[in-house]
Amino acid sequence: MVFVTIAEEPHVGSDLSRSAISDEVDEDLRSDVRLLGSLLGRVLSEAGGLDLLSDVEKLRSLTIEAYEHENNTSIEDAERLVESFTPERAEQIARAFTCYFHLSNLAEEHHRVRVLQARDAQGDAVATDSLAAAIQRLEAEVGAAETATRLKGLRFHPVLTAHPTEARRRAVASSIRRISELLAERDVLQPGTLGSSENDRRLLEEIDVLWRTSPLRTTRPTPLDEVRTAMNIFDQTLFEIVPRVYRLLDDWLLGSDAGAKPTEAPAFMRLGSWIGADRDGNPFVTAAVTKSAAAIASEHVLLGLEHAATRIGRTLTLDSADTPADKALNSLWARQRSFAGEVTAQVGTRAPNEPHRRVLLVIAERIAATRLRNADLAYGAPEELLTDLRILQTSLRSAGADRSANGELQNLIWQVETYGFHLAELEVRQHSKVHRQALEEIRAGGELSEMTTEVLDVFGTISYLQNRYGLRASRRYIVSFTQSSEDLGNVYALAEAALGSAEAAPTLDVIPLFETFDDLNASTTILAEMIELEPVKARLEATGRKLEVMLGYSDSSKDVGPVSATLALYSAQSRIAQWAKDNDIVLTLFHGRGGALGRGGGPANEAVMAQPPGSVEGRFKLTEQGEVIFAQYGDKTIAARHIEQMAAATLLASSPSNEEENRAATLDFESVAATMDARSRQRFYELIKADGFAPWFAQVTPLEEVGLLALGSRPARRGLSIESLEDLRAIPWVFAWTQARINLTGWFGLGSALAAVGDVDVLRDAYARWPLFTAMINNVEMSLAKTDDRLAKRYLALGDRDDLAELVLEEMALTREWVQQTTAHSEPLEGRPVLRRAVRLRSPYVDALSLLQLRALKSIRASGSADPADEPHQLLLLAVNGVAAGLQNTG
Repeated sequence: MVFVTIAEEPHVGSDLSRSAISDEVDEDLRSDVRLLGSLLGRVLSEAGGLDLLSDVEKLRSLTIEAYEHENNTSIEDAERLVESFTPERAEQIARAFTCYFHLSNLAEEHHRVRVLQARDAQGDAVATDSLAAAIQRLEAEVGAAETATRLKGLRFHPVLTAHPTEARRRAVASSIRRISELLAERDVLQPGTLGSSENDRRLLEEIDVLWRTSPLRTTRPTPLDEVRTAMNIFDQTLFEIVPRVYRLLDDWLLGSDAGAKPTEAPAFMRLGSWIGADRDGNPFVTAAVTKSAAAIASEHVLLGLEHAATRIGRTLTLDSADTPADKALNSLWARQRSFAGEVTAQVGTRAPNEPHRRVLLVIAERIAATRLRNADLAYGAPEELLTDLRILQTSLRSAGADRSANGELQNLIWQVETYGFHLAELEVRQHSKVHRQALEEIRAGGELSEMTTEVLDVFGTISYLQNRYGLRASRRYIVSFTQSSEDLGNVYALAEAALGSAEAAPTLDVIPLFETFDDLNASTTILAEMIELEPVKARLEATGRKLEVMLGYSDSSKDVGPVSATLALYSAQSRIAQWAKDNDIVLTLFHGRGGALGRGGGPANEAVMAQPPGSVEGRFKLTEQGEVIFAQYGDKTIAARHIEQMAAATLLASSPSNEEENRAATLDFESVAATMDARSRQRFYELIKADGFAPWFAQVTPLEEVGLLALGSRPARRGLSIESLEDLRAIPWVFAWTQARINLTGWFGLGSALAAVGDVDVLRDAYARWPLFTAMINNVEMSLAKTDDRLAKRYLALGDRDDLAELVLEEMALTREWVQQTTAHSEPLEGRPVLRRAVRLRSPYVDALSLLQLRALKSIRASGSADPADEPHQLLLLAVNGVAAGLQNTG
């Protein structure tokens, strides 16, 4: 028996059967999944006996049969089979299906890399969403000179966050990465060779390790654990890949002159991080943690720069006879000798006639001294390092060594420009209510509470970070739930109180975060008052009137539903962009997007192109969190592709044609938007404002149980009871509905909204011409494809409110009906065949895990047990983990 989907024997059924879908799957991917599935089957039989594999196969066959033929009894048969398992067997099967998803996920990722590499190998073709294509289109619209100006101002700014939506343990992620490397190795091995046999053995060993590794964390990660996890991404991909993307752009810009002429591509990416700095509702993030987080990040980037400089220095063996140093380089060498005599003596002995090499090797030693805090040799700031590197580069060019000047040395310069000595700017975030309470205490006099002391301590930490690593290390301070300009002024007042005076306070760019429907509507009024604050006036003058505004997708969706939130966010962006233009503000909008559709998820580059006119202007900043970080940046090829796509979309979003398309569609469909907004919000309120909704929600989903998963350092709630949704974070709100196979946060209210418009021709016209609407419908279509009516009914039956259950199911059916009419698709995801195949091939396996989860939930609800260590809770958490792996964009 083989535990796989793609390799299974054909089934009799419609054209949409799994066998028909499988025929469309690339043979290389089919082969990989067949291999990994067969190896997993072998591991299961070795570890648990043939009985375990047999039970897995029985459940797999039933869920596949049930998925393909909805009117038969296979789902009931599968349910009975699940109920018959012993607790130990149920846990084993949950782990088996979870292992399968991890393996199929890595196979799909590997195949995606394979496809991207094959496309790149073709050479001549320019992908439509590439930077090259974006520049070509922009030049055709605004001319070469204006395109070059826009390119120089391009900025893509992802911000890594530790929101707990990544359900995998780090140990599991490491095991998966090792298996992925072995799978990649097979592409270059000849079958039947010694290397191939060794690869088979190692794969079996690693899959056995994956099976035997507990998928559940026993303790919650600390904020610094989360920092170190993010550092893996930097070390493995980002440090090396970002200059490669710049190089890709530069090669296209310069053509055959690439390498022979000075580079033209700008270092357009900046990295931010909330990990270890976001204290909104997380009592474990303290000033000391933030300081440690910065130190860890700096250690990683300085080590990377040191190794790169050393490596390049050792290869820069250009003899002075052919490549003489210019006057500036000789002066630099003299300065190096004056304060680093011992180091320069050693280097000079090794490279007496290689002036460029010896200067760069001393630079490498100075980077090491910066990391080790050796004051005699350390650089005071990254700008000093850049000055030295550019002196070296200019000397090489003056000596005719243009390719050495514009090659690996330029990559190092790009890395310093991008990462500085801090790697990622730590952005502090705190709730406006906490600031108000702290100021009240300070102004009242007397002894300060622990909370207020901690609030003040963070400003001392920011000051320290700026002095230690430079201003770019930490200057942005985000105020959650900004409801007035006073909420922003409070931050400056606290900084002054913490450091003793306004002059001693650190440099701060205070950023309002508008999250709720009301706050989004009030945004421009608040901003108008904000720029009248004296500290803000001073910063605007110092920065050339640059201002950043953050928009919250998560809480706005939880507040008014996904449809109204999407429309409100678009409207707010339009008004803020116009306000910025009227006030001569250089605006950057910061998008607090998540991985799930209920949190602003979906294809990010598509979302960029759908932004309102004037709201991008070549600058796009967004949060990257949870499983999205690993999906987008975990592999070098995929990371490079993602960064290029995002940069291209950011450049094109402000093209005249794209802005005109968005502007015209917004006007043409203004009445449609108003109708959809009013009806969807009304429908959403019918559900969430119903008496007893909050406890019912916790009853029909694993909401409370998900809180037992040690996903992240931050609590799921800010403090209120299950009787209220107000204090529930958006992440568990989305996660719980996803686990219940309902995905309500991605679509609820859209069916009623579309039905209220009622005119199919108008809706199809909007789908064709209105980018915002197109993106919304496409995202909901994907959400509905991962929603399962049969399983949704079973989860909803756990509650005692048939009226609310019926409301959800009615809206689900209505949304399916109207989305299908709007898209004119005969089936969901018809226009995205690759995604359609992936969803259909995965769904029966997710169904198996959902049935196991339902078994556990029924037992927990019946017994009233709250013991996380009992068998039903353990089974439930294992199933939650597996469903997250199967659905992927869970939070």
